[in-house]
This record gives sequence, structure tokens and C-alpha cells, in this order.
Amino acid sequence: QLQLVESGGGSVQAGGSLRLSCAASGNTGSGYCMNWFRRAPGKEREGVAAIDTDAGTAYTDSVKGRFTISQDNAKNALYLQMNDLRLEDTGMYYCAAVQRTYCKALTCKGVNCYGVAYWGLGTQVTVSS
Repeated sequence: QLQLVESGGGSVQAGGSLRLSCAASGNTGSGYCMNWFRRAPGKEREGVAAIDTDAGTAYTDSVKGRFTISQDNAKNALYLQMNDLRLEDTGMYYCAAVQRTYCKALTCKGVNCYGVAYWGLGTQVTVSS
């Protein structure tokens, strides 16, 4: 079992920055790669960023150049630095432990996001004008 707890969400004006954190506990040596997903109001969940020690990082097109995913294995922590935030970045952000085969897929079909084994409860990000 793996427990994931997100923090760092909040309200920010467009153009501002936030840094999300995800603390992992439990079976942290299980070999999953880590992703960030988000769900905007009225929309399906979407993949945002992925990180794998061996395979590097991946981002959905809308956040490239603005968001940076990183991890600190010694602290069992995952981060998402979000800069130049836009109104459309508003949503609930979730960290997820993902099977390595699907590490960079960042794909959801309906309620099913490929390869996700564990979800956090989410942290809300609200961007206003």
C-alpha cells in the first residue's frame, strides 16, 4: 500500500506561481513512477506531468515551459512548480503512483487514467484574473 498526500494548493492571480507537494508513505520502494493529474470544473481528469528516475519527465502540451515536476527520493516527496498560472489551470490537482509501463502516458479515458495504482486526495488550485 502507498499513501499520497498533496499540499500547497491555494488561490492565486493569473501570472502567479504555486508549488505543490506530495508526500508518500507506506510501500515507497514499490517502483512506481509518479504523475500529477488535474480535474478542472466540469471536465474529465487529465494528466499534467510525469517523472521517472530512468525515463525523465513528460508534460502535457498546455503546461510545457510553465510547470516543472521534480522529486526528492530521500524525502519520498513529489513536487510541481507551477509558474505563469492561467485561468484554465484552475482545478483539483492529484498526485498519483503509476505503473512504469504507463509512466508518460498522462492519458485518461473517462474515469480511467492509464496505469494509476494509487491516488492522493487532491489539493485545490484556483487562478483568478
